[in-house]
Amino acid sequence: MKSAAGLWIDHSQASIVMLSADGEKTEHIRSDTEKHVRFSGGSRFGGPGTSLEEDQQDRRFGNQLSQYYDQVITHIREAEAILIFGPGEAKGELQQRLEREDLGGRIVGVETADKMTDRQIAAKAREHFGKPRS
Repeated sequence: MKSAAGLWIDHSQASIVMLSADGEKTEHIRSDTEKHVRFSGGSRFGGPGTSLEEDQQDRRFGNQLSQYYDQVITHIREAEAILIFGPGEAKGELQQRLEREDLGGRIVGVETADKMTDRQIAAKAREHFGKPRS
């Protein structure tokens, strides 16, 4: 294995453990997304029943997420194998982005996982990729 990435992600932060012959490196990326408030009575994605303010907020949230996912992809682009895990929608959204950028073939798994410490994330990555603890 040349390099592999274990990635825990939600909409507020990503913790990335890169495994390679040189060892293990952990990085954190914080999202700049504002808390996404869903208004009652309207669709999350615009249409009837949504206000201009709601549509603007949805667009702003989408743009912020897009920039966040771009930062994450920049950190894991060189990985030959990527394991994605996390509690919510972000893992699937990132998976779709990776597939659109022709990196989907590097994804070896997408799993649901609660909040984890850096040590737990690293252990999960080592366990999945068979990297012995250094």
